[in-house]
Amino acid sequence: MAEEKINTAEDEISLKELILKLKEWYLYLLSKWKTILIAGILGGALGLAYAFIKKPVYTATTTFVLEEGESGGGLGAYAGIASMVGIDLSGGGGGIFKGDNIIELYKSRKMIQETLLSQDTFERKQQLLIDRYIEFNKLREDWQEKPELVNLKFSTDVKGYNRLRDSVMGKIVETINKSVLSVSKPDKKLSIIKVDVKSKDELFAKSFADNIVAKVNQFYVETKTKKSMENVAILQYQTDSVRRVLNKSIGGVASEIDANPNSNPAFQKLRVGSQKRQVDVQAAGAVYQELVKNLELSKITLRKEKPLIQVIDEPVLPLKIDKLGKAKGIILGGFICGLMCLIYFVCERVFKNLFS
Repeated sequence: MAEEKINTAEDEISLKELILKLKEWYLYLLSKWKTILIAGILGGALGLAYAFIKKPVYTATTTFVLEEGESGGGLGAYAGIASMVGIDLSGGGGGIFKGDNIIELYKSRKMIQETLLSQDTFERKQQLLIDRYIEFNKLREDWQEKPELVNLKFSTDVKGYNRLRDSVMGKIVETINKSVLSVSKPDKKLSIIKVDVKSKDELFAKSFADNIVAKVNQFYVETKTKKSMENVAILQYQTDSVRRVLNKSIGGVASEIDANPNSNPAFQKLRVGSQKRQVDVQAAGAVYQELVKNLELSKITLRKEKPLIQVIDEPVLPLKIDKLGKAKGIILGGFICGLMCLIYFVCERVFKNLFS
């Protein structure tokens, strides 16, 4: 019992000391209210100035749904026939790309560079997107001390190695990847992909979003179906070649018959030529029939493998704008500066107590 009373008394003393300490800190900080208020007012003024100076950021948003094509589903019964002529019905480009990999395609240098070298109309004049980017970011002003950069020209023809041009392009691509372009799946369970392009230039944001979506989606579809398209092209060439041979053989049979229109049945030698031609017709006809069958199967496979990309929403002017409002700037600036001043006084008092 005695020990419990002592512990209770110690707890009461500790709580009392804590309350006294808090009161002491409150009175100390209250004595500095003028300085904290001045800091808050200055912070509000800085926040207001920043709101005036900071340029608005425009966001161009494109959303589309991606439906993967089937990989030879339902064609198992024909796989054996198709394999006889070297056709693979098990799937074309399915192993190269999966659905989520299209997101990485958007971030690749190849796709961003091709987009930057696209032309569009800005304020009634044709201009490359990269020239527009350099213009509104005023990069050439920063390059004044480097004449080789000031006179650097970009064009759609990127043949040949140019170290300076490639270096500048690489840095711009890196910047776009970090702060301009954002690609994501809002819901992991769905096949909807969202592409955001943020820029201080509204027209650039919209144009870049439109161009990169078109280029990446086209590249994705072409790559997914490349193998099947090559199979269709080969089969089409073989079918056309056999068809020409078949037509020629049919013409040869007719020529042989015309050469001996009323041949004597007793002379079998006169019929040898037409019979040989007839065998050629039958052989070419059988090959042609199989090729046509497999060509149609290959076309079916191509249609089934081709992914469906359907744009849901695309950027429309005026774009969504992200701008720091004046009231928000004042409140944020005042709060941050006031808090920093408060922290300074707390740290100052703590250090004085430690070293006193």
